[in-house]
Amino acid sequence: MEFLILPDCAAAQPFARAAAGPGTRSVAHASGRPWLVGRWEDEECVLVDGGRNRLALLGPTRADTGPLARLLDNSRAPHDLDSLARSLPGSFHLAASFDGRTRTQGSLSTARHVFHARIGGVTLAADSPSGLTALMETRLHEETLALQLLLPVPWPLSGRPVWTGVETLGVGCWLDVRPDGDAREATWWTPPEPDTPVARAADAIRDALVDSVAVRADHQDVISADLSGGLDSTSLCFLADATDARLLTHHWEPMDRANADTRWARRAADLMPDAGHRFATAADGPVWYEAAPDRDGASDDVEGPLVWTRNRAHTESLARTVRDAGATRHLIGVGGDELFGISPQFGWSLIRSDPLRGIRTMRRFRSVNRWPLGATLRSLADRTSFADTMARAAQGIDAPPAPRFTPPLGWGRGDPRMPEWATRDAVATVRRLLNETAALRPRPLHPDRLQHQTLEVTVTSGHAARQLNRSLRPLGVTFETPFLDDRVIDAALSVRVADRVMPGHYKPVLTTALRTTVPDAVLNRRDKGAFGQEAYEGLYRNRERLAELCDALRLADLGLVDAGALRAALYRPTPDTRALSPFENTLACETWLRSPSAVAPLAASPAGGPR
Repeated sequence: MEFLILPDCAAAQPFARAAAGPGTRSVAHASGRPWLVGRWEDEECVLVDGGRNRLALLGPTRADTGPLARLLDNSRAPHDLDSLARSLPGSFHLAASFDGRTRTQGSLSTARHVFHARIGGVTLAADSPSGLTALMETRLHEETLALQLLLPVPWPLSGRPVWTGVETLGVGCWLDVRPDGDAREATWWTPPEPDTPVARAADAIRDALVDSVAVRADHQDVISADLSGGLDSTSLCFLADATDARLLTHHWEPMDRANADTRWARRAADLMPDAGHRFATAADGPVWYEAAPDRDGASDDVEGPLVWTRNRAHTESLARTVRDAGATRHLIGVGGDELFGISPQFGWSLIRSDPLRGIRTMRRFRSVNRWPLGATLRSLADRTSFADTMARAAQGIDAPPAPRFTPPLGWGRGDPRMPEWATRDAVATVRRLLNETAALRPRPLHPDRLQHQTLEVTVTSGHAARQLNRSLRPLGVTFETPFLDDRVIDAALSVRVADRVMPGHYKPVLTTALRTTVPDAVLNRRDKGAFGQEAYEGLYRNRERLAELCDALRLADLGLVDAGALRAALYRPTPDTRALSPFENTLACETWLRSPSAVAPLAASPAGGPR
């Protein structure tokens, strides 16, 4: 699926002609002018005509067009669709044409996102930067590429486009475009307060997840899913097994014998006898860091470096297997850790919402994580503002990594660091970007640090999932992430902080929600598999190939990376898997720069010819 959204004005009509091509479809405003131009399948789009108002839902969802037509007919402004946006299941773009105004929005996680640009005096919107860059003069924003080397990139910089002139929407916002082509952001959603007991929130979470999986199974003879053995993906398998589609699961056996995933996956498979199950060993597929084969059209996306680059070849191999089995949608558990796992900021928020329980819980946390007492107390007492946390992070991006057993300080997911092979210019550029952003005094996603961090990592994973699906689009398979759907996120964020961690229980909110739907034999798992051996083995096997990249490093040509320092780091062993993460960011940027997607396209003129 891909589409361009145009405002209801004469100045936008030439862009519709420029975007049209073989296989494109179009939908008009009530005025008759072009509104949507793109490619999509019938089951991917719900179109509703309400007289002067029109609505399009692009992506897996479920909606009754009759009541929607009446809602549109009775609506007077795009804001009247806020409640509809909150109520629909699935993951989709919502686009509406309101007598000259347009409303366009993606999903909260940005798994469905909206990009927009001012071109030829009007604002155009699209589901990907490629729909815009093909119509405008643009260039690679090298400063943003330098930012991609930072780990982690803090919000709001994490969503910054790599192309000049392209903008994105904020979390919970929609794009309001007037008939004259002018645009502004409007808010339709704000995070809920974490004040709902888990016993009451569990029904909403369960219903949202059941609906999210069900809409993916609609119109499908076969639906595919990861059966990793972990709680998140395994739970989705049971929800999918309850739909009318035939379920086919896939499990890759981990290399580390201490990883219990396969044992739990086989236990779950035995409880789904009607489904088909595929178990593969590590020898049956590519290892991490392996070069993805150049076949079947799988490609990099114009949007930017693919976040999940380390196991890209593995993912593409799985996508081909899914396709050959007759499935076009594959469920993955991304989002489960983000919403229901333990966040580094949990203690900070708990001790403010329930001090007595917070003190008891933090004693256990400190013991398990081997945090020093003084550092723990400083972390819990920290009152640094969101902007000041970013400014403080800017000063330390080239410092040595923080000690492993250190509690979090501030609002972030960790202390951002540039890799040791980043050049001085790259470090200076990223430090300036962080300081400039901090000087604007940005507001966090929520005043509570746990809520902010949960949303931040959810958006990060939505960004990665979106990029993955753009790169896999030529293969005809989408990797679906039900945990990242709006209704699931909203319900999960409503749970009070004190209920999110319980002694002796793993992901207690999720297990409580699914207790009547997923067997206890699955929900009783209390640990999570680790994949350090896959990382080390993949890096060892592919080290020579990765080192060869340093002979003509594109990042070095841009002055961002010291090729010699990168090559030396590749041959330097490290016992800490955290030290491997910077390689992933650098590899993602270098791989993308070597692809055709990193070349600024020749803009098409509104008349359709090059200029």
